[in-house]
Amino acid sequence: MKSTAYFFKTFFALLVATVAFFVFKLVLPKHLFPGTSEVLKNVTVDSLMLEAVAKTSGILHETIDTTVIQDKITFEAIDGIQFPAENYETYEGHQYLIPFYEKLFLLETQQKGKVRIAYFGDSMTDGDMIVKDFRKFLQEKFGGEGVGFVNITSESASSRSSLRHTFSPNWSSESYMKVRQPSAFFGVNGHVFYANDSLVYPWVNYKANNTPFATTIDQPTLFYGESANKGGSVFYVSKGDTISRKLNPSKVLNTVKISAGRLPSLQLYFKNADSIPFYGLNFDDGKGIHVDNFSSRGNSGLPLSLFSKKMMAAFQKELGYDLIVLHYGTNVLNYGSLNYSWYERRMEKVVAHLRECFPGVAILIVSTADKATKYDLEMRTDSAVVPLSLAQKRYAIASNSGFVNLFQLMGGDGSMIQWVEKEPSKANKDYTHFNHRGANAVGKMMFDQIQNGYNRYYRMRTKRQVVKKQSDSIHQQSKDTLDVP
Repeated sequence: MKSTAYFFKTFFALLVATVAFFVFKLVLPKHLFPGTSEVLKNVTVDSLMLEAVAKTSGILHETIDTTVIQDKITFEAIDGIQFPAENYETYEGHQYLIPFYEKLFLLETQQKGKVRIAYFGDSMTDGDMIVKDFRKFLQEKFGGEGVGFVNITSESASSRSSLRHTFSPNWSSESYMKVRQPSAFFGVNGHVFYANDSLVYPWVNYKANNTPFATTIDQPTLFYGESANKGGSVFYVSKGDTISRKLNPSKVLNTVKISAGRLPSLQLYFKNADSIPFYGLNFDDGKGIHVDNFSSRGNSGLPLSLFSKKMMAAFQKELGYDLIVLHYGTNVLNYGSLNYSWYERRMEKVVAHLRECFPGVAILIVSTADKATKYDLEMRTDSAVVPLSLAQKRYAIASNSGFVNLFQLMGGDGSMIQWVEKEPSKANKDYTHFNHRGANAVGKMMFDQIQNGYNRYYRMRTKRQVVKKQSDSIHQQSKDTLDVP
């Protein structure tokens, strides 16, 4: 009897639990386990993003905006070169990268000039991830050595594999992620740094490693801003000698070349430098192609609207950018939105502002990558990925920018799950961020798309050159004929 009673009690308990499960399943939201909880620890989403979300909370759960700007995107010729019309579905916008392709053409065929890229991103490019590999592939093809511009301090310094970067604790900084009106202009990296004088001189240390095309610290040049402090200096020790450089913070942006040669490492000390705004150091050999990584964890891209046109003009004069890459989306996915028209409109304005800051510079938009989230105990592509990537494509087209559909290049729906679970894995267990294998693969995808467009441009550019020579020859023959007495 006891065993029978126990059986019925157990059966009843299981029955109640089963019914309760299905009742709660109907009541509770399907999206129970956000895949970003681990990633968001110690990450601050930019204040402009939070403000935008608050203002548009009424459309967060509206239906997906699938607006198609036009089925066929046609282009106007630039200097006699015109890429074929593109389908909206597979849009890449190589026509809008022609100014950049022309610089590559002159570099490759005539060894003229040098080419520079500003790569803006979020945590996906933290620690030089993706950008390191993208830079490597470009420098293999077009030459150039050096990691480019590096901050004074960085939250991701310890995870950066392309350069060993350390610094003293007596530095303070302001970031466009948190501050709207900085005490001095933000640099092109979105930061401004101050040396806090104490018993120990503030210092920064950069050490090269075995990264391809960055095995030395090349021609280190310090960038700093305007200040009333005329007594500051920087110094470093080399082979037992102390080498000092006086600071002259008289202009909105100032530079001082620390060394004209190549160093294995550099530890730079700052003396009497309080109140002088510092931005970072640039390392390059002055030839070929260089890529600067300006990543900020939690960035949506909206803080780029805080750039001063005056300061960016000064940076452009010194560094000379030919292409700006905007690689955002990871943080915009975190708010459950299915309608990203608000983000699309704001990023159109950001691109317009960048064109004013960097006139004539080509712009390339990179879409969000795939991201997997748990629904009903099953990992699937997050429902916000497709609508966000569509919004990014629309603002790329509307702003005459190139476009890389990283979601599709990865493999589309469900691809992040494969990148995480297949061996060897190419992404982390957060189903959001790439590991070093994945970052290398994405860097190669980026390079391949640019190289594909450049190859097509190269053929058209070479053909135009041949046609022009033939035309000039015919014109000269006609002139010679008319000149015969």
